[in-house]
Amino acid sequence: IAVNSCTSALHLALEAVGVKEGDEVIVPTVTFAATAEVVTYFKAKPVFVDCRAVDLNMDPEKLEAAVTPRTKAIIPVHMAGHPCDMDPIMAVARRRGLRVIEDAAHALPTRYKGRLVGTISDITCFSFYATKTLTTGEGGMITTSDSDLAERMRIMSLHGISKDAWKRYTAEGSWYYEILSPGYKYNLTDPASALGLEQLKRCDEFLGKRSLYARLYTQAFMDMPELECPQDPADGQHAWHLYILKLNLDRLAIGRNAFIEELKLRGIGTSVHFIPLHMHPYYRDAYGYTPESFPVAAGVFQRIVTLPNYTKMSAEDVERVIVCVRDVVRKNRR
Repeated sequence: IAVNSCTSALHLALEAVGVKEGDEVIVPTVTFAATAEVVTYFKAKPVFVDCRAVDLNMDPEKLEAAVTPRTKAIIPVHMAGHPCDMDPIMAVARRRGLRVIEDAAHALPTRYKGRLVGTISDITCFSFYATKTLTTGEGGMITTSDSDLAERMRIMSLHGISKDAWKRYTAEGSWYYEILSPGYKYNLTDPASALGLEQLKRCDEFLGKRSLYARLYTQAFMDMPELECPQDPADGQHAWHLYILKLNLDRLAIGRNAFIEELKLRGIGTSVHFIPLHMHPYYRDAYGYTPESFPVAAGVFQRIVTLPNYTKMSAEDVERVIVCVRDVVRKNRR
């Protein structure tokens, strides 16, 4: 089901599986705002789980402790394009009667144990935002193998109107339609869809470039104990939407923020993915969290910086980033 954003996709998915006021949905604290905010649309509660330091994904070992009688669904997020460990997540879900909705905004084309993300859980939600591995400018996609869920999400994506109502504007259509439920305006536009179809043809080409640049970064930084590089998954394929470097701060005389500023002075733009949700004012105040509530996420947040990795870069651009990162490290060693 094509929609206008991954946020819309997540909203439709939660509606389709029947999330209601008072329910709980388990989400990782290391993710973008949308993953948890869609839960609040239903006056339901997002329940956070800490991450694994190695890949920033939801820690499956901490998942079951977050399940309560009110839990309705789990939303794992494939951070940066690294696949979550889906088997134990799915095992908890099946054992406890929960739906799994993957946030795959970073994860096209990610594979887990030979399976493409989008074919594993009950519902998967993708993003086609301007910065993503495949873009329509703004857009998203929902995949599911459940025909009932698919029909509900398709209907709710366009005002709750009976399916195929759009055909009333064509020669084969009819003027008649029915509103089956109060829905939303979440359809993907035709121009965006046309752009996406052309982008899709180059999806593997784009992956090849991002993977190459990630390897060049890792090879260039392997000899620097001040830096910890992200790794390819042992049992899958990384989409390399983001290259998230970790700083070993005990070996540096500057912190992460100063590291970013030093790169900025050298003309290198970076970012941080992400400030853990439990550290943001809304969730902190609404649910009484402190940074120590999820200590792994809080700790790793202080160390992460995302380096440029996108298909318009050239090998010379990558080399320039490498030179600048090494220069900052060399000048700020303890």
